[in-house]
Amino acid sequence: MSKSTISDYQGPIIVFDAMCVLCTANAQFVLRHDRLGRFRLASMQNETGIALYRRCGMDPADPDSLIIVDGATVLRDSDAVLAIYAGLGWPWKAISVLRIVPRMLRNPIYHWLARNRYRIFGKRETCWLPTPEQASRIL
Repeated sequence: MSKSTISDYQGPIIVFDAMCVLCTANAQFVLRHDRLGRFRLASMQNETGIALYRRCGMDPADPDSLIIVDGATVLRDSDAVLAIYAGLGWPWKAISVLRIVPRMLRNPIYHWLARNRYRIFGKRETCWLPTPEQASRIL
């Protein structure tokens, strides 16, 4: 997929690990609670997700973070997680108050969880697939 094709999508794109139980639960949560349909999702296992990771200088075979890409803006690590909740509106937006915690404290916790996500939460046998109603939000 070319960069121009990726940039044609409106709104922020969350790139997540569709094999990770925690990551897919979060993706499903976003789809359920994003009433305005603001976010689009792409798994790191599909062509769009791979292209976005590469565009951000990350190895798609071994990413160290989920990312949110919104045009030229890229958020990663705990900033990306907090931006997701801020974008969902109330009451979920309240979680974004954690931005007052300095990144140097938030990100080590995020990185530890990301490195251990399969061991703690499990790994799916196959990639998660959206319902037909959710499919239009998945790239």
